[in-house]
Amino acid sequence: MIHCLGKVFGVMLVLGLSFFAGLSGAQDKKIVLRVADYLVPNHLLIEPLVKYWMNAVTKGTGGTVEFEYYPSEQLGKAKDMLALALSGVADIAMVNPSYTSDKLPLSGVVELPGGFGTACAGTLALLRLTKQGGVLATKEHLPLGFRPIFMVVLPPYQIILRHKLESIKSFEGEKIQTTGGPKESMLRKLKAVPVRIAGPDVYDSLSRGTIDGAVLPTASILSYKLSESARFITIGENFGSGVGMYGISEGRWKKLPESIQKIMLEAGEAASRNVCAVADKGVAADYEKLKQQGVAVISFPPADHKEIAALAATVGAEWADALDKRGKPGNEVLKAFTEALTAVR
Repeated sequence: MIHCLGKVFGVMLVLGLSFFAGLSGAQDKKIVLRVADYLVPNHLLIEPLVKYWMNAVTKGTGGTVEFEYYPSEQLGKAKDMLALALSGVADIAMVNPSYTSDKLPLSGVVELPGGFGTACAGTLALLRLTKQGGVLATKEHLPLGFRPIFMVVLPPYQIILRHKLESIKSFEGEKIQTTGGPKESMLRKLKAVPVRIAGPDVYDSLSRGTIDGAVLPTASILSYKLSESARFITIGENFGSGVGMYGISEGRWKKLPESIQKIMLEAGEAASRNVCAVADKGVAADYEKLKQQGVAVISFPPADHKEIAALAATVGAEWADALDKRGKPGNEVLKAFTEALTAVR
């Protein structure tokens, strides 16, 4: 009898040790996440944002989480990034609201002209709205099954022109490149003629005289070498902006341990703060380079600056009202974003 009990106890001990060994193995098991975006490998956002976040998460989890990074639309086109994340083709993907305005119309609030003067102001305000309980998280992201983790709002876009730029009236009748949306509305308010052209095609259009100028961040103006054709650029205005949100599907998120979720969110905020600081610092350097290339940097007088801000406010109001008419809380989101901007200043 004692001999039999000894055997039973021995079997139970072996099984128990095996069970705990299995638990330990499960905890040590690597988690490999696929990150996808449409940025070229040498894009200025990759090091301070994407790689910064991936390195922080890998270090914070002691190497438990690793990443496979697919830039340059390797997993899918820019317009399909949200679908890639929601379907699981990518675990984490860079989503641009302007490419998915049918799914993320409210998130476009950060692309409106006016409102903020730096990348960090826009980025930190957006972070507040996308966190748990934030209006964008509640009204748009969670119902869609999407959770942003880290992001960047680009420095305010400026206008570069071929012709002399002296005042707000200098925009009248000028054919100016835009990607559409609120930026196009803003150009119409300035009595300019908006022309939809993708960034990489602006150089040829400008050099041939097909367009007279472009609305872009200073970094893009330099990378596209637009100073070879255009010699005047604004400073201190906000004619719109761009945003990139790296996010994950709620289904995939819930499969991750809470400890890893916490690390990913903390690294996300750190990466977002890091990239916006790098972007803002780069703007001053960009203007110096443009000056060296013979571009005149034009700061409008207070009256013109005030008029531009007023026009931008009407663009925002029209954007919000149009969404309200579609049953979307446009004015609620615009108000929340404005309040968030005040809070982060």
